[in-house]
Amino acid sequence: MADEPTPEETRRRARERAIASFPFERVEVAGDRALAQWEQLHAAGRGSAVVLGEDEEIRALMDLFSDTAPRVTVAEILAAADRIRHPEDLLAAQALERANSLTHMKRFIETQEEAARAAMLRDLEQDGPREPEVGEWPDEAPASVGLSVAFDILSKRPLERVHIALIPTDDWTTIPAHLFWGGWNACPGPESHVAALRSWRERFGAELVGLSFDTMNLRVKRRPQTRAEALELAREQYVYCEDIIDQGVGTLSQLAAALMANDWWYFWWD
Repeated sequence: MADEPTPEETRRRARERAIASFPFERVEVAGDRALAQWEQLHAAGRGSAVVLGEDEEIRALMDLFSDTAPRVTVAEILAAADRIRHPEDLLAAQALERANSLTHMKRFIETQEEAARAAMLRDLEQDGPREPEVGEWPDEAPASVGLSVAFDILSKRPLERVHIALIPTDDWTTIPAHLFWGGWNACPGPESHVAALRSWRERFGAELVGLSFDTMNLRVKRRPQTRAEALELAREQYVYCEDIIDQGVGTLSQLAAALMANDWWYFWWD
């Protein structure tokens, strides 16, 4: 009787199966060469290149791909993206979500004893829309994380090997649709990512360079030019991805300063 595989062996086999079944052309490269290789592929006209990260990221992406692909098509995602106005619809969706949450909370409160009901309703009505602290403008902007999907998150050292996918499309904004990327936890669905990327491409010259299972790295050609513009963009990005402030830089001013000082944007969903 063969020995049972160890947990590490099971994980290794899962990664190998995911890599073997990945549906698009891949290029493997050392992490410290990932950006240079991406730029070469980006200019080569072989589709739209995107850095996906190491083997484990491919496994996680393939889990998402397998879970989503049978239920929706790329064409349906792109049709939905065409109907989205970014950021207006993203803000409206957040407002609707809050309204629905308030409705559910009020129904719950109505089931409570009368002595507690009035105070709970009063507290609920005073609880306004979520917005992070604006904070003081920093003397020094937070440093850019750059192409974080090519580096170890703790040591900051380049990964030994990363994968760059070549997605068969001339429109790189459709990459989340082809990968069925998003729609879990607080991460928007793929159609919302496509709409956001198109808006940022037009307004800031953004390019999608890195996309791991839970992280997105964009590089922009045009930074916001004023603090007011940067703060407005920071609020927009917070609605899109709360973790970049709540578990990241801490305040809108910190994020806005980073947007004015750096060409790289970082999004991460826990």
